[in-house]
Amino acid sequence: MGRLVRLLVLGALVALVVPSVAQAGHTTDPRTKNMIPRGHIIEPAVLGGFGGANPDINTDIAFWGDLAIQGNWDGFSIRDISDPDNPTTVSRAFCDGNQGDIVVYEDIVVRAWNTPAGTAGPFGAGLTCGGQPVPAGFEGMHVFDISDVEDPELVADVELSARAGADAFGCGSHTITAVPDLENDRLIIYNQTSGGPCPFIGMVEVPLDAPEDARWIGNIPLEHLGATHATHDTGVILGDVNLLATASHDTAHVFDIGENEFPGGSLTDPVLLYTVQEPGVGAPAGNWHSAGFTWDGETLILGWEPGGGLQAECEATDPDVKKSFFFYDAKTGEKLGQWTLPRPQGANENCTLHNYNTIPLKSGRDILVSGNYQAGEWVIDITNPHNPKTVAWSDPPPAPPVDLGTPPGGTPIFCSTVPQGCPLTGAWSGYWYNGFIYESHIGEGLNIFELGSMRGGKRISLSHLNPQTQEFSLKH
Repeated sequence: MGRLVRLLVLGALVALVVPSVAQAGHTTDPRTKNMIPRGHIIEPAVLGGFGGANPDINTDIAFWGDLAIQGNWDGFSIRDISDPDNPTTVSRAFCDGNQGDIVVYEDIVVRAWNTPAGTAGPFGAGLTCGGQPVPAGFEGMHVFDISDVEDPELVADVELSARAGADAFGCGSHTITAVPDLENDRLIIYNQTSGGPCPFIGMVEVPLDAPEDARWIGNIPLEHLGATHATHDTGVILGDVNLLATASHDTAHVFDIGENEFPGGSLTDPVLLYTVQEPGVGAPAGNWHSAGFTWDGETLILGWEPGGGLQAECEATDPDVKKSFFFYDAKTGEKLGQWTLPRPQGANENCTLHNYNTIPLKSGRDILVSGNYQAGEWVIDITNPHNPKTVAWSDPPPAPPVDLGTPPGGTPIFCSTVPQGCPLTGAWSGYWYNGFIYESHIGEGLNIFELGSMRGGKRISLSHLNPQTQEFSLKH
């Protein structure tokens, strides 16, 4: 979701409506037989420091062992997922900055603070993170120690707002991607600001043995490449591939970041290999949103966000470009194919092919899993990216329409016919992790699926997963 849209949304948060506990039910949603519902956690309708009636707004999710760390607009929750039929909440950390993209590594959780503290709306005065006051104007990251998973402790913040001075460019933090640099005993966090005239990827260093010393270490500039807009999200694959792809406005940039067939490139000094543009992708309809790879590093996967996640963009009348994933040769950028959502969504369903990952398989098959707002969860075989095929799906019925009233400035920002509109809800992300698909549902909480009867390929168990980071590669 872009910065301008985000700022508009702030004033209308009171209009966010999600299904009630009685209505929430991934177990009864229309689905294929091989998309098997397992357990779920329904969030209470409380939004911590913003008080009272608003529901939780769940966002992205990351995994460490049997724990899932699920971000939300008021902090993050630590879930015990050791029993997929009965996940439980271990603890809740409160941090008022909205969206709350998160990454985890060992006992460290880093959370993005997305909008300047003091912004009109619920992000006004008196905000806190980890029980500590957050000064007006703050944007950036907060670093938590979760060695006591029942009581996460805030140990550092890294300011990336205008208050931090010219070196940090004053652009804040919208999404973050974590890459372990074990040779230097640190975690590198690639920071994306999403909005504003901020054509770069920020870099923050978190020492693994001293996370309290986290600091900004520089930016990867894009303006000399012709970019004038911010990046939205970054995908990384390590192992023998060592590539970084960043989704930025109408242009995705792919970099060499380590030892591979290309000369030069490191985690903190990437070398540009090529850029990707796709006809129909970009303003005014939206921007490149997400980037990822197959586990062999052969295929680059790009998705974009027409309508900013707030509009009904997957209707039958929409062109294919507005409801597709795009596949490219990861070494050259040559287009290989695309997959188009085959199940039309309604006029009151916000829809974007949003956050995704691929299943690590030893067989050489490439299976993509994605959460797509009210289009739900989709599983796609992209082994042949020229001819991708749907494997499974779960697509909930439209959420009940709601009277949104008139947002600040009188400009409608939600899909709809006025006065009825669609609530901001649905699957923010869907990720495969150790045999199950975990859906971070904006309005329901955490839903778990099992993917059954999928032929071919032994699935590799992972000790942990930050979905935007593939820490190894597979030779197929």
